[in-house]
Amino acid sequence: MFLHQSELFLRYQDLFAKIGQLADDNQQEIYLIGGFVRDSILMRESDDIDIVVIGKGIDFAKIVAQALDGAQLNFFPNFGTAHINYNNLIIEFVGARKESYRSDSRNPLVEDGSLQDDQNRRDLTINAMGIALNKKNYGKLIDPFQGLDDLDSQIIRTPLDPDKTFSDDPLRMMRAIRFASQLGFRIEEKTFDGIVANKERIKIISQERITEELNKIILSPMPSIGFEYLFDTGLLKLIFPEMQALHGVETINGLSHKDNFYHTIQVLDNLAKLSKDLWLRWAAILHDIAKPATKRFEQGIGWTFHGHEDRGSKMVKPIFTKLKLPLNEKMKFVEKMVFLHLRPIVLAQEKVTDSAVRRLMMEVGEDIDQLMLLCKSDITSKNEKKVERIKQNFEQVEIKIRDVSERDYLRTWQPPISGNDIIEMLDIKKKQDIGILKNAIKQAILDGEVEDDKLKAMEYLKNLAKSKGIEWR
Repeated sequence: MFLHQSELFLRYQDLFAKIGQLADDNQQEIYLIGGFVRDSILMRESDDIDIVVIGKGIDFAKIVAQALDGAQLNFFPNFGTAHINYNNLIIEFVGARKESYRSDSRNPLVEDGSLQDDQNRRDLTINAMGIALNKKNYGKLIDPFQGLDDLDSQIIRTPLDPDKTFSDDPLRMMRAIRFASQLGFRIEEKTFDGIVANKERIKIISQERITEELNKIILSPMPSIGFEYLFDTGLLKLIFPEMQALHGVETINGLSHKDNFYHTIQVLDNLAKLSKDLWLRWAAILHDIAKPATKRFEQGIGWTFHGHEDRGSKMVKPIFTKLKLPLNEKMKFVEKMVFLHLRPIVLAQEKVTDSAVRRLMMEVGEDIDQLMLLCKSDITSKNEKKVERIKQNFEQVEIKIRDVSERDYLRTWQPPISGNDIIEMLDIKKKQDIGILKNAIKQAILDGEVEDDKLKAMEYLKNLAKSKGIEWR
């Protein structure tokens, strides 16, 4: 199969043709490989281009960098790779290699290899496809593991035995789940079983690499896909036990509570439709994180989770510390969102007073819109009428916030020209004229007749004074 008609491939065809010609001139065999090939077929955007060289990747990268005007070359001899930054693209060159692994490390023993060796070491069939760039077979798809069929069937599958693939490099388990979440694909049965069988090996992976993949799952269009796979494979219990603890339902005297794990990932999905902000999505994940610790059954009332928002906000820092997430203003933002996530919903269930709205706005500050998005996403129930009623009440809270904000702003806002400015600029004989002119300027700005700018306001004042027979000094 040839991919000359792929829109993404065509966009860079001049660049690929030039690199291919350089390869021919230097007797090098080269192929596009991995994510760029996958995204070309899926018609997804991609600006990371990986090229595998049958030979020395760094040496060929140096040749390419010299031929491309403005290219910046960085190379990493310990890894046998080189990066070229060129026209907002990152082009990575690596020599084809064959890998073998020790049981106690995901760092492979590497030796030079063929294209087949290099494709064998790839994590998934959809990431193992290559496109030839040499003139003799330019644009030809090299697909030994039927990755194209898996893309068409929306399946996540390993090229070789999944048990060996995941045992060799356990991070591939997280990557398989991440791609399922990002693409909305299904992990095929043997690959799923391979993750289950090797889940304990995730312990040899650094926390930073695990969290990097976890964040990519969180940022996917429908994060619940990834979290359900993490839960079903047993990985979640190992990498994020606090979230695993949300799962389960207890029943006493016929009274049950909702499963807070599935509620949380539904909230996360709801929020994913409204915001791409990673840290707001983390707030969605952690908003009920303390419910297992605060769960109580009270006779005559049922299940309660009193104070879970306060206790939950205190759990944010230990969780961020363990997961190697930043302990800066991003963490403080998540703490604040978790602590305040009930406030707008409580307001929606009672008569909303100006003072209650002002207290909320004072506490939240400039993050009020973010909090409202989180709270809107937190409205979940199987009772559609209940959801609709809460949403309508919630909309009234939003209207009240906008109304109070506008009135408070108008109350404190002053036009750019003060009474003293008017006295200095105009020959005023009646003191009441100062207030009349100042109010006229204020009203003109509020009505959109004049920009909120001192020079524009002065010009308006000059014309207004002239119409009233007041002379300019």
